[in-house]
Amino acid sequence: MMSIERQERQQGAALVAPALLWTLAFFVVPFAAMVMMSLAHMEGRDIVQGHDLGNYLKIFTDPSLRRGIFVSLEITVVVTLISVLLAWPLAWIIATRVPPRWRRMALLLAVLPFWTSYVVRSYSWALVLGERGVVMNALVGLGLLAEPVQIMATRAATVIGFVHFFVMLLTLTIYSNLIQLSPNYARAAEDLGASRWQVIRLVILPLTLPGVMTGAFLTFVLCIGDYITPQILGGNNELSLPQLIMLQLGRRGDFPMASALSVVLMVIVTLAYAGCARWLKMERL
Repeated sequence: MMSIERQERQQGAALVAPALLWTLAFFVVPFAAMVMMSLAHMEGRDIVQGHDLGNYLKIFTDPSLRRGIFVSLEITVVVTLISVLLAWPLAWIIATRVPPRWRRMALLLAVLPFWTSYVVRSYSWALVLGERGVVMNALVGLGLLAEPVQIMATRAATVIGFVHFFVMLLTLTIYSNLIQLSPNYARAAEDLGASRWQVIRLVILPLTLPGVMTGAFLTFVLCIGDYITPQILGGNNELSLPQLIMLQLGRRGDFPMASALSVVLMVIVTLAYAGCARWLKMERL
């Protein structure tokens, strides 16, 4: 018996070992090196290794650096909320109102934005949202605006670009939950006197929360770590955390500060994951 158990443990370890080695080589070691770099400081153009927390103190005392963290959090939270509010009805319509033979086509149309380059998609929105773009020309032509207004190089443009991408991601995660729900739940609720709205609000919506939270977490992680969309659509009026990191690397060559900002970004993502994991656990209970 012991030999069989030992053999099973060895087989399990052999199966897990490649993933562990991959994680160790391409995540743990680079992250540890980044943490060590964040404890160094710059003297002129030279990096002086040490165990100095000065970079972290500067992040939370320097108004421009602190502002970058808040800008990223504000944009990410707004994008996540808007994406969830738009994606849930879309996923519900595809799962319950679209005939089964057309669902694949509906999902195919939903994921089309994923087939285009991220950079191309951002520049396309820059053309659409420009002062002479499609949106402004349409609003002025309809008489809703007397003259074009500035949307490009603002936070609104960044949010629009993000929402366009992440609504599709959330639609897929929520749809995967909706399609697995048995119709008997809704029938039972209707037999007990629940209206259509009560069935959705009290039965279907709570059962799809795992999919909502999964998609919301993915949206949070991808949005707060994105550099391209804020750079192209948001301009440099409000710098997000990834933009600040690239600024430290590209213009100042301050690798210790860039590493410290990256560690702060990782901490924020870790806290978001911990919060979602605890919440989902409570829901399962």
